[in-house]
Amino acid sequence: MRTMSRAARCTSGADAQRSASRFFSSIQISIASDSASSSDVTLQPFHVLFLFRQPIAPGDESGGQVTCQGTARRWAELSGLEGAAFDAALREAVDRYAPDLVVLAGFMRLLGPAFIDHHSGRLLNIHPSLLPAFPGLRTHARALAAGATVHGATVHFVTRETDAGPIVIQAAVPVRRGDTPDVLSARVLKEEHRIYPLAIRWFAEGRLKLAGDRVLLDGAPRADQDLTSAPE
Repeated sequence: MRTMSRAARCTSGADAQRSASRFFSSIQISIASDSASSSDVTLQPFHVLFLFRQPIAPGDESGGQVTCQGTARRWAELSGLEGAAFDAALREAVDRYAPDLVVLAGFMRLLGPAFIDHHSGRLLNIHPSLLPAFPGLRTHARALAAGATVHGATVHFVTRETDAGPIVIQAAVPVRRGDTPDVLSARVLKEEHRIYPLAIRWFAEGRLKLAGDRVLLDGAPRADQDLTSAPE
């Protein structure tokens, strides 16, 4: 088994362009073997490409699970494109970096079947609800309106059906009297910053796989495990 090195090595993508509305960070994480001694460590590169709508603020909020962060860059060639043309351009742009894993982080755009199928089993998303409850937008307001007592976040593999891909891990938070959507959102966001890096780490270590419509962690189906727990 491989583990994430805390001395991770990062590389960033192409130069910024001012005209685009979609951003990315191309990050190369170093993975060290469990059997390697501290004096003789062989680092294995693992390439993660993050896609998002707004630049990520500097700093590491991942709780040490992923210890490096790239620089936000713009993709000018995606500006003004829609539908299949956008998906084709995005696929071409992503493939230039040959990532091992593509991570959606507030990308806020529905991806077409061709892009999703091309990256099947290596495309992750995080959604601010305990799926299958409250797919789509305005999840915090909808949870409050529905009288939910528990809310949370879900990391899942992306499939053609929106917010319905196989679940990797969830984090639950209480809904408290007097909560507003903003207050509840902040509470959920703390858990998002915990479970998303964890899921990425599992994938990078080779522990997390998608087999058909089943998520496997350490060879065991996640459906048979506690999805709100975080195995070591």
